[in-house]
Amino acid sequence: MELSSDRLLSNKKQKARSSRPVGSGSRFRLGGKKEEAERQRKLELIRTPVLSCYRIAVISLKGGVGKTTTTTALGATLASERQDKILAIDANPDAGTLGRRVRRETGATIRDLVQAIPYLNSYMDIRRFTSQAPSGLEIIANDVDPAVSTTFNDEDYRRAIDVLGKQYPIILTDSGTGLLYSAMRGVLDLADQLIIISTPSVDGASSASTTLDWLSAHGYSELVARSITVISGVRETGKMIKVEDIVAHFETRCRGVVVVPFDEHLATGAEVDLDMMRPKVREAYFNLAAMVAEDFVRHQQAQGLWTSDGNPPPVAPPPLPGQPLPGQPVPGQPPYPGQHPYPGQPGQPGHPGQPVPGQFAPQQPAPPVPGQPYPGQPPVPGPQPGQPQHHAGPPYPQQPPQGQTPPPPPPPPSQ
Repeated sequence: MELSSDRLLSNKKQKARSSRPVGSGSRFRLGGKKEEAERQRKLELIRTPVLSCYRIAVISLKGGVGKTTTTTALGATLASERQDKILAIDANPDAGTLGRRVRRETGATIRDLVQAIPYLNSYMDIRRFTSQAPSGLEIIANDVDPAVSTTFNDEDYRRAIDVLGKQYPIILTDSGTGLLYSAMRGVLDLADQLIIISTPSVDGASSASTTLDWLSAHGYSELVARSITVISGVRETGKMIKVEDIVAHFETRCRGVVVVPFDEHLATGAEVDLDMMRPKVREAYFNLAAMVAEDFVRHQQAQGLWTSDGNPPPVAPPPLPGQPLPGQPVPGQPPYPGQHPYPGQPGQPGHPGQPVPGQFAPQQPAPPVPGQPYPGQPPVPGPQPGQPQHHAGPPYPQQPPQGQTPPPPPPPPSQ
């Protein structure tokens, strides 16, 4: 018998609990004007442009505390509210279950992706290894066989992140239980944000606190100081555990604590659907996403992408690797079709219609084959009679559409 969500869930077609208002704002609303203004502030934080890959590691020493659930729900919230490419990968060496939290579109795993790294040159090459949820979150699953999944080691993780980080601005890692397996070294070394998972229990809270102790003692004290603790699965009717004391403890050790109430939909362990969550649970993950986003500015300042003098950040996403900035034609030359120059851009020296010597044209990120001139430049002296002229095309990897001709070269400069 197949143990799938289609077979085991008793009422798959239940009514959605979270509303979806029409418009460009947040995907749910709750409360009056004051609460909505605060939610809008958090939404603007969540939608902060991320110009380099931001890596989030979700860890715990104890199993069954909601690590995979938190990874999926947080990733789905970020993807839904940002409308951006968000990826979650399963780095659990013990047959991780991240692949069961979205409807699988492929049987490929993280190990398959690592083996194909030499051939991954674009987003669509990577997309063949991911499954996408309705929220827009993409996941890369791990092997369900523990004997196979343990082969995903530290070197594999670093290679995978290096390739994936060029296409996804935010990557979440669902780590395994424990801190000493091979890939965990790479997970911690590359993490920009750490999320520690605890439960509202004595052993769950103690394990989470021990995790912070171990990390601080092994060179990750700075990561611990800006980490976030999630207390997952808190039942509102529970009276035996003083959750407020657990919150107070971790508030002294981390930069923030988020309490996530118990949710029956998440407890099924099936595909995560934001609309099926209780409104309070949906809001808790929204607050978690906003708390994570508070660190985006620090991360990008550390990368040299944002200024610290109050200047606004760029609003456009970065170009794909090897492609020029959009709307930046050669000074003095009409822009190519589909390009628009930035208003007020100062001119540069050089002949009209020609790029500055030693500077590539905006659609020419790589030099041409030796001996071939740029479009708009006079031929290199000494060509052989009858030698055909070669025109450089658009940047790799795109090919020019059939029948489209490049813009005519400008007249040569007057003698």
